[in-house]
Amino acid sequence: PGLGSRCSGVASRSPGHFGPAGVTTRGGQRAGEIARRLLCTRPPTSLAQQHQQLYSVLEGGSDTTRNVFFPPPPPPPTEHQPGTCDTEIWSDLKDDRRRIYCNRSINMKTIKAVGFDMDYTLAQYKPETFEALAYRLTTEKLVKVFGYPQKVMELEFDWKYMIRGLTIDKKRGNVLKLDRHKYAKIVYHGFKKLSSEERQVYLAIERTNAFDDPYTYTQIDTLFALAEAYMFIQLVEMKDEATSGILTGKTYEEIYSDIRNSIDLCHRDGSLKRGVAADPGHYIHTDKNIVSLLQDLRFSGKKLFIVTNSLWDYTNIVMNFLISDKKGADKNLDWLDHFDVVVTGSAKPRFFNENQPLFQVETASGHLLNTDEGNPMANLDSEDDLDALEPVPAGKVFQGGNYKILNRMLDLKSESNSEILYVGDHIYGDIVKSKKTLGWRTMLIVPEMEHEIEVLNKNAGVPDELFKMRRKRDRLEDQLQRMDWKLAEHENNLAQFPEEDMVDMLQEMELLSQEYNRLRDAHSTGLASFQGKFHSIWGQLLKTGYQNSRFANQIGRFACLYTSHVGNMAYYSPNKSYRGLQDELPHDAILE
Repeated sequence: PGLGSRCSGVASRSPGHFGPAGVTTRGGQRAGEIARRLLCTRPPTSLAQQHQQLYSVLEGGSDTTRNVFFPPPPPPPTEHQPGTCDTEIWSDLKDDRRRIYCNRSINMKTIKAVGFDMDYTLAQYKPETFEALAYRLTTEKLVKVFGYPQKVMELEFDWKYMIRGLTIDKKRGNVLKLDRHKYAKIVYHGFKKLSSEERQVYLAIERTNAFDDPYTYTQIDTLFALAEAYMFIQLVEMKDEATSGILTGKTYEEIYSDIRNSIDLCHRDGSLKRGVAADPGHYIHTDKNIVSLLQDLRFSGKKLFIVTNSLWDYTNIVMNFLISDKKGADKNLDWLDHFDVVVTGSAKPRFFNENQPLFQVETASGHLLNTDEGNPMANLDSEDDLDALEPVPAGKVFQGGNYKILNRMLDLKSESNSEILYVGDHIYGDIVKSKKTLGWRTMLIVPEMEHEIEVLNKNAGVPDELFKMRRKRDRLEDQLQRMDWKLAEHENNLAQFPEEDMVDMLQEMELLSQEYNRLRDAHSTGLASFQGKFHSIWGQLLKTGYQNSRFANQIGRFACLYTSHVGNMAYYSPNKSYRGLQDELPHDAILE
């Protein structure tokens, strides 16, 4: 479906060989023009021209400014922005930011059901407005409910300061960036960066379950947590500077607990939801790809479902805006036609491993009706014919429940978990639990990837240069260490060599040391500069120095696929076979 607007599934041939074999020159050129017109693509440009078009501007002036860390969803394929085309005729995505990246091979033909989270998955929020609203409402609760000083409401929110994948140390008031081995490589206390010596406290932590104690640590697993993390470091700073008042008597743990309780109050009293409901477009990006994506998936024979922690009233507001741009009194239930089952208030991650009761949602009133694991239960006060009751058909809306009931409503067997693809943004609540507990296939939405890829493309070649500098530095260090060991053997009568050789060795060591120090400083400066291009505080999202970050390690282990936006799925065939790249160990990289 959608061949007129989308490109998929056909292997590229050499120039002048579109169509039957042997059609070349003028015939091949004409065939290429026809193919490009069918695929809505422009004539190929050079790779340099493509990169100039795609990556020339990260942040523009007042008329072109955009959110480079959490960009809006991608535009649909059009004549001016083609979906898939290379410098030949077709085969691969032109824009790296739109690609779906594969950790574990998956053949979409074998997938019988595709599920979606809603918040920050189907609905891509604008953090500069949505998170700012949550931040402002939270400061109000801290002052009015928990008695914090009035100046807390004067704090300003910098939505670009924090990134996902960080760890909050509630006991010490620190925020950490860990590598894949769970070593703390970057640590801030408030807005102060801790030195290597000050970070030593984290080296003594047992590595087996390091930083997993929920009473001491919490993970910034979702974009929703960025505002609370930033507020925490602000209040840590205020506490350290305070000489009197409520903050002096509170521990860092109590401050974090007050922040979390304030956020929960914002959700319970509906203040956050009412703000979004009044003007969804101010807080949520529209995504023109979603409807065509859902249609293509259903046309390919897949069943579709939503499992979200949001309740029905808010889910209905958001999905009306996303699917049909309706709000207020214009809302309707037409968007439900795109899905077989919608589960609200799912309480993930408990949905994946606990037997929660399932309620049917009465969509008109929002009232909950008891069910027997999805089957309706008779109301004894009604006149309804008990014999007329039938199992709940797909397409209804529910709250709570668990994956077993969902499988039954989708007519999937319990052993069919590997035939379900779930798409979400929460690395733990959506991806880790569904993958680790059930064996579902998973896709993680990482909107920050767009900015990461832009920086990588604008600095192509820099990582390789830094790697070569490090390899040279390592060889110098190894030579110095071997020479130092030889001198130690000589001094302890374990090895003998002429005195003049020792003098020559000392002179050579001095020269090598100077070169090593120069190269080490140049390498450290270059690496810091490169990392700063991604984020001035925390560096590259998926790297900590040369190691993968803890967040990247979780993506590699538990996300079969990952991409910047759910709308990117529209650029691929719903039956595409995704292939993982070859795994590498250190010797593979060194011997290339």
